[in-house]
Amino acid sequence: MTVSARQPVLFLGHGSPMNAIEDNRWSRALRELGTQLVRPRAVLAISAHWFEPAPSRLTAQAQPQTIHDFGGFPAELFAVQYPAPGAPELAAQIAAASDGRLRTTQEWGLDHGSWSVLRHLFPAADVPVIQLSMDSRLPPAAHLALGAQLAPLRDQGVLILGSGNIVHNLGHAFRAWRAGDTSTPAWAQRFDADIAAALQSDQPEKTVALFQGSDAALSHPSPEHFLPLLYAVGAAGAQDQVDFPVTGFDMGSLSMRSVRFAPLPA
Repeated sequence: MTVSARQPVLFLGHGSPMNAIEDNRWSRALRELGTQLVRPRAVLAISAHWFEPAPSRLTAQAQPQTIHDFGGFPAELFAVQYPAPGAPELAAQIAAASDGRLRTTQEWGLDHGSWSVLRHLFPAADVPVIQLSMDSRLPPAAHLALGAQLAPLRDQGVLILGSGNIVHNLGHAFRAWRAGDTSTPAWAQRFDADIAAALQSDQPEKTVALFQGSDAALSHPSPEHFLPLLYAVGAAGAQDQVDFPVTGFDMGSLSMRSVRFAPLPA
């Protein structure tokens, strides 16, 4: 496959790290999605798991490390490596064009929010990957605006990929799972459906307003799994069509909905 003139934008629900190695409905759906993508020049990944009170940074290593940023999982998962190359020159170009908003770093790599989904999209690990951190001090609208500033990269063959979950209340999910309750609570269903409707509307930026509501407070006790969606929404535009390659809930209240913003056919 060759690099397209304009790449889509993706937001992927990554859920449990075990989805990286298990053959289940989520991993199969991501592998199918990977077959539908035109090979990008590079991937710019925004993961829920690089969220810190510092200016946003871009990985700039020639060979970013695979970070196993979790505990309590089997050795098989810790053995996974995703040896995708980095793109130091591209990272430097993105930082230089950001008027000081973005910096490059050698101090991170690809955490599981990125590699757990990328290993299904691009199993050969042969597409260069840059990961972007999220500044936890910024309000949601600022993350949306930064996504919009990244949008021109799409015309340079860069696939912008946010990785998190539209509903992510891990405490509730574990309590329900231990109790044997896999039902999806009403607040999770409403928030997931409301976000989906907003994304398909003429004003996807409504997602920021929805994030201020009561269902959002239950769906996200902390914001890091939602914010990557705002980068995707910001990088998308009116010329894109929206679809959901993956839908459904895992462990009752983890929304696994994935979103694709694809250029309309010429």
